[in-house]
Formats: sequence, structure tokens, C-alpha cells
Amino acid sequence: MHANRRQFVLGSLGTALLAATARSRASAYPERPITFICPWPAGGTADITMRALCLAAAKPLGQTLVVENKAGASGMLGLKAMATAKPDGYTIGQIPISVTRFAQLGTVQIDPLKDLSFIARTSGQTFGVAVRSDSPWQTLKEFVAAAKAAPGRLTYGSAGIGGATHVGMEEFALAAGIQLNHVPYKGGAPALQDLLGGQIDALADSSSWAPHVKSGKLRLLATWGEQRTHDFPEVPTLREQGFDVVVDAPNGIGAPKGLDAAVARRLREAFKAAAASPEFIAACDRIDAPPMYLDGPEYEKYVAAVYRKETQLIERLKLKELMAKG
Repeated sequence: MHANRRQFVLGSLGTALLAATARSRASAYPERPITFICPWPAGGTADITMRALCLAAAKPLGQTLVVENKAGASGMLGLKAMATAKPDGYTIGQIPISVTRFAQLGTVQIDPLKDLSFIARTSGQTFGVAVRSDSPWQTLKEFVAAAKAAPGRLTYGSAGIGGATHVGMEEFALAAGIQLNHVPYKGGAPALQDLLGGQIDALADSSSWAPHVKSGKLRLLATWGEQRTHDFPEVPTLREQGFDVVVDAPNGIGAPKGLDAAVARRLREAFKAAAASPEFIAACDRIDAPPMYLDGPEYEKYVAAVYRKETQLIERLKLKELMAKG
């Protein structure tokens, strides 16, 4: 056989062998536990739903999903760690939808449309504004009146600068014509503790406040969804109270870009089953989070649409200036 021809045949065999090895590895996936990065503190609402989801996804995958909390930078610290991991299917995690905003603000070096593999959108969040029950404000109208009387004096906590709760609250403040003093935290859980402890006047968060509203320690002034929530039907939405603001910031699951197609399919199937599981639905019910499942390709389209919307929001709220002020 001619030397060049032999090299070509051997090279082709080598390539075929590598492809076959990759295929068999993908079909054997997962062979070991999978790390799931939750970019929020343990005990928060995202952490509660993500842990239930991972527990349910472990069954069809036949492997444990180990939840690793990597909080900070409004969820971007953990997301960056996930996006830059090896795309072998053994590091996946939650995608906060606010990456569509942070990528454009330059606070995270990730292009969500180029640097991530999308597995599933899972559930929305119920956001709201809560105050302590011993506070002087019985209604949102009274809170707005107090803020108008003392611009910049009333403080509110959120899960971090530029996150859904901060931006939603600033959108509401703009619509109400008030100025509030924002106190950013590394997640909703520490902000809630400071509200309960009296260090801040109000809390803008997903439903971490729910058990404390039910026990009578906190008062819920408004929720931010399209409709009133299942657990608090007596509390009006922002829109019902005259402020055209809706925030539901759905959570999703992703992996680094470059995931093998067979591995991606396996994960999509597992998380589709997990999103419909009784454990996950129960965890969502517990924090009044609406299930909002979308499969990977549809979820990717949704993220692209949110990205375009965020471009307008950044300009309207002058978010770049807000971020610079800290």
C-alpha cells in the first residue's frame, strides 16, 4: 500500500475510533455524579426549587446531582463558574434570566446567546414587596406617600445590584415617581434576615417572605406577577395598584457551550421529567412559584427575546449609571 494511502486509512480509522469512543461515552453518560451549581445562597427560594428539581432529575439519570451553592454578584458568580466549566455534562447549573441584562451591562463576561447550552426553563418566581407588620404602612399607597414625603430615606433590600428584584423595584419607583434607598445583599435570604431584624424598611424578593407573611411577622404590600398569587389572593399586583410593572424572572437549567448532542438530549429528557415530578411541583407550591416549563430550544428562543427587551430597559432605567453609583 502506498505510504500516503496508508496514512490516510490509518488517520480515517483513528478519527472513526475517536468518534465511536465519544459516542459510546455519550451513551454511557452519566457515569458519575453531576455537579449542579446554584448561584444563590442555601435556603433561598431558588435553592429550594433547584434542590427538589435535582433530586427528581437524579432518578432518570441514575446518578446523584450534587448541589453546590456559589453565591455572589447577583447570581453571576455561580453562572460564570458553570459557563466556563468543561462541557462534558458533569457541571450544569441554574441560569438566572438576569444574565441577559448583566451581559449587556458588562458586569459578567458571558454572552448568554453564545456561551451556554440550554436544557430547560423550569419555573417562574413570585416576587413582592414586604414590610414588617409593625411598620406604619398598611398599603402600598401609604408606602409610596411616605417615600414621596422623604425622598431617598426609605430603604429596601434586594438580592443584589442589577438583579430582578433591584431592577423591578427601580421600575416600580420610576412608575410611582419616588426615590428609594437600595441596600444590595448577596441573595434574598440575608436581606430577609435584615428586614426581620429591623435594619431595612422593606424587602423586594421572591417569596422568601411567604412563611413570615403567613405567621404575621411581615406584611405583603404587592406582588409583581400578571395575576394575584395562589397563596396570597387578597394582595393586589403592582399593575392593579396603578403601576405597569410585571416581573416573573423564570429560572432555567443550562450547561457550558459545546455539550455533546447525545448528552444534551439525555439532560433535556431528565429535566423534562423532573419539572413534571410531584417533588418539584410541591417545592414550587411551597413558595408559590408558577411552573413555566420550556424545552431547551424554546427556552433558548425565550432568552433571546428577553435579551432584546433588556436592551430597552437598560436605557429607560439608566441602569449603567445606577450600577456605576453602586
